[in-house]
Amino acid sequence: MSKQQRLVLIVSVMASFVAFLDGSVVNVALPAISHELGGGLMTQQWVVDAYLITLGALMLVAGSFSDIIGRKKILSVGLLGFGITSLLCAIAPTDTFLIISRALQGVAGALLVPSSLALIISSFSGPAQSKAIGSWTAWTGIAFVIGPLLGGFLVDTSSWRLVFAINVLPIAFTIWLMYRLKPEQHTPIRTKIDIAGAVLGVIALGAPVFALIEQSRYGWDSPLIYLPFVIGLLAFVVFIWHERRTAHPMLPLSLFKVRNFTWGNLATIAIYGALSVATFLIAVFVQQVGHYSAIEAGLALLPVTIIMFVLSSRFGALAGRYGPRLFMTLGPIVAGLGFAWMLQVDQTVNYWWQIFPGILIFGIGLATTVAPLTSAILGSIDKREAGIGSAINNAVARIAGLVAIAVLGIIIGPTLDVEGFHRGMLATALLLIAGGVISWFGIRNHELKSKQENVTEPI
Repeated sequence: MSKQQRLVLIVSVMASFVAFLDGSVVNVALPAISHELGGGLMTQQWVVDAYLITLGALMLVAGSFSDIIGRKKILSVGLLGFGITSLLCAIAPTDTFLIISRALQGVAGALLVPSSLALIISSFSGPAQSKAIGSWTAWTGIAFVIGPLLGGFLVDTSSWRLVFAINVLPIAFTIWLMYRLKPEQHTPIRTKIDIAGAVLGVIALGAPVFALIEQSRYGWDSPLIYLPFVIGLLAFVVFIWHERRTAHPMLPLSLFKVRNFTWGNLATIAIYGALSVATFLIAVFVQQVGHYSAIEAGLALLPVTIIMFVLSSRFGALAGRYGPRLFMTLGPIVAGLGFAWMLQVDQTVNYWWQIFPGILIFGIGLATTVAPLTSAILGSIDKREAGIGSAINNAVARIAGLVAIAVLGIIIGPTLDVEGFHRGMLATALLLIAGGVISWFGIRNHELKSKQENVTEPI
């Protein structure tokens, strides 16, 4: 790895790190937020999902921006915007102000993830690309899991507001590093931005999610619920129709003709939907039912962080050598067994026997899965479409988590108790196992290897 490639990897990791971190760091702060600003489970769901709605819906158009304008420029704008909106979240006087700020934060976050990963795809090739993606997924995966630990520490020692304010430090450091990157040698393959598609995408996501979260308050027979739900579904149909007809779609449906890209994204739906449910439930349940402190709730997932750090890049390299299919099959199934273990949790919430073994199993399965999954999807498409390709995959992951969190009220009921936790863990386990089965039947190793023979453009 050259010095410039190493710098690209560091910048890419740091830029996406804050976006992934903010997706999970807030979980352990939810009880403190609702205690200070008011609201119950619905407010907690909205604090998470307001961020995921804009993040998931706009990642696609952000990927197009990345491919057209350049990865470095989009990263710079995204980092600055994320820093500003993080401060808005930190000073929020009401729950409504916080939810709106979280939505704006998701807009900025949407610019970070596809651009950072596209930067890697365009800088590395062959097995080195798989290993670099493995390192990226290891660190971003660590951000996703270390979030509860950091959030718990900040909540217990100071305030939930620092959960958002702390983002300013890594953002400033990353912007400084970006100035040391060489100019991009960038050849865009698109010339226009699909604004209509972006608007339709936000409506298609936001309206049904509103209905799913608020249905426990108003009921499905209320026009405030069934109308947004229907409007969202219609917007999704129009969105697909529009993307098929427009000359410059933000979601190029032609990418789904690539087998690994299609099946890998189907697996992503199941796997990341499960991960979002699990991290949300564990962080909230151990505090509200087990009476753990916020930092203890964060420590509950620390073993996953360690396992991801040690094993993810290794599994990324192995996937580059042997192909991703086996790892994408066994990894989610193993992770699912970890959550099945947690079905024995009772009112005592005994961590060391009821939760810790399942966390270890889950961590091993997750480390086995994430880097091969990313390599399978992005290694199968043209390197010039790396921005939109990574945007689609990350949008699929965030949307899966968004919908999964939104339907939690239906799965667990209006309050989170032991029985609701069991139902959530069972749903998580089944989703992960489904992701493994999808990978076994859908992923082909030879497709990744043939694409990785291409030489990528320099930075």
